[in-house]
Amino acid sequence: MGANHGQAPSASRLAGLTVGAIGVVYGDIGTSPLYTLKTCLTAHGNLPINAENILGILSLIFWAIMIVVSAKYVVVIMRADNRGEGGILALMALALRDLDPRSRKGLLLMGLGIFGASLFYGDGIITPAISVLSAFEGISVISHKLDPYIVPLTIIVLVALFAIQRHGTSKVGKLFGPIMVFWFITLAVMGVRSILHAPEVFAAINPLNGARFIADYPLRGFVIMGAVVLSVTGGEALYADMGHFGQKSIKIAWFGLVLPSLILCYFGQGALLLHNPAAIKNPFFLLAPQWALAPLVILAAAATVIASQAVISGAFSMTNQAVQLGYCPRVDIDHTSDQEIGQIYVPQINWFLMVAVILLVLAFRTSDNLASAYGLSVCGTMVMTTLLAFNVLGKTLDRGRKMLFRAVLIGFLVVDLIFLSSNMLKLPDGGWVPLVMGLFIFTLMTTWKRGRTLLGDRLREGELPLQGFVESLEAAPPQRVEGTAIFMTTSADSVPHALLHNLKHNKVLHEKVVFLTIRTADIPFVAKREKVVVPKLGESFYQVIATYGFKEEPSVPAILRQVSELQPELDFDPMQTSFFLSRETIVEGKYPAMAWWRRKVFSLMTRNATRATSYFKIPPNRVVEMGMQVEL
Repeated sequence: MGANHGQAPSASRLAGLTVGAIGVVYGDIGTSPLYTLKTCLTAHGNLPINAENILGILSLIFWAIMIVVSAKYVVVIMRADNRGEGGILALMALALRDLDPRSRKGLLLMGLGIFGASLFYGDGIITPAISVLSAFEGISVISHKLDPYIVPLTIIVLVALFAIQRHGTSKVGKLFGPIMVFWFITLAVMGVRSILHAPEVFAAINPLNGARFIADYPLRGFVIMGAVVLSVTGGEALYADMGHFGQKSIKIAWFGLVLPSLILCYFGQGALLLHNPAAIKNPFFLLAPQWALAPLVILAAAATVIASQAVISGAFSMTNQAVQLGYCPRVDIDHTSDQEIGQIYVPQINWFLMVAVILLVLAFRTSDNLASAYGLSVCGTMVMTTLLAFNVLGKTLDRGRKMLFRAVLIGFLVVDLIFLSSNMLKLPDGGWVPLVMGLFIFTLMTTWKRGRTLLGDRLREGELPLQGFVESLEAAPPQRVEGTAIFMTTSADSVPHALLHNLKHNKVLHEKVVFLTIRTADIPFVAKREKVVVPKLGESFYQVIATYGFKEEPSVPAILRQVSELQPELDFDPMQTSFFLSRETIVEGKYPAMAWWRRKVFSLMTRNATRATSYFKIPPNRVVEMGMQVEL
């Protein structure tokens, strides 16, 4: 349910969407002040905590936020909406719209999109770990005697967070917005309170301070850029969640509350360090007065849980899109809300993420250590997004404006590549973790896509044209039996293999035959009136072509209800309707089209994919599966 589908929202609706965006979209970037400045100043050697270095790093953070988030994502990238929807897979679908997906350029753009999506999962395991861990590290400011409880508390909260996913987040989600609004106000108040004692910190707005820092420490400055990028992690969420809240509410939330609060908090930490360099042990929590430390730890824990929830929900949504677009095998998807289409739960992804996140916490144990692993996957996704944007944005502009637009994108790409190359230095210290996970997911997704393409090619070899076959059956019909047979097929113009096997072995044909093809469009949602078409192929033969958007879930019962409205003579009595499906078993061909290991991976993924009956919500007791072997 995209917020910007249809008419513009009313003022009250816009206010609600804006608060909701603050709660969901900005959770990740909103918790970055917990660890970013400290990491920049301490994670790369004994950098002197003096005014020049503090102002230099603050300047780099300020301009990173302004360039990457404000200019790139909010002003430019959000223009590349796929009917109101954003995210790297939606952007990839836009880029491929006018291209042959098997062409060299099509394959390149597809690879960029899949790799960017794969890196998102790498980010998905680090964000909950570093966010919740950094929040509980605040208790060490209260008393170092509590230090041994930081990791156990973090794991308990994370296990609880993943355990409640199956119940849905619709009720808890209503609290996210107000809590995060309070969080950002708290950031701003703490920042202002500190800045009043050192207003000279505003000199960091001058980019010369950042440039001077890089000039003084060229090598170390390049390395520190890998920590500066922590201030913009979560920026991709602005684009990815655009469909849920709409561009306008996301922009209002960013410029009206989130951006000012983040800048004031970072500058407040800098002001604190200008007067008290010893506060570097935890400049965020030391912004607060002593009496507010315990409440701040609780508020920070709540904010980090919300940030983690947003990433987890994003992983569920990304998986759903990947399944619909054909880059992932079918998985179990549970809807946890009757009202919100985006509220879904994917058990396999949930438990996989939980195990990975807990292993990360146990392996790295502190947010400083985790910071060395954080950022690489984010930077990779940012680069892929910019490259895909080259092929989407500016198409309708005249030559002069298009050149200017692409020059701007090249500027963004240079910044992205600086951050990415700096983060590559983190590889030995943990940066390999999200990269390995991203490569693993990328291998699975490309193997599945390649395997399904080859399988489709094999199945189409020697296929018979559907129309001619139907005419021959009507001219010389076999034995007819009562009821309706629905043959599910991926090709709308050829005879389904299940029908050929049924005629070969059972030698009968039902009195009514329906060929059902379900397709996925490169848009997020398809209007109901355009979703189903029912051409009649003969006296007793019908074809049903159902088209869904990549953010929708296909449902055969819903399709059949709509078919009955369009063709009243088709009455799908549950006791008189049978579904015929083909089930393929992959075997090695004489001349294999895939490497042996990819064939085994593809075969394993095929066997473990959610059954079509469950995924398409087909009554299992009315299904006949016709098995066949396919050589790859």
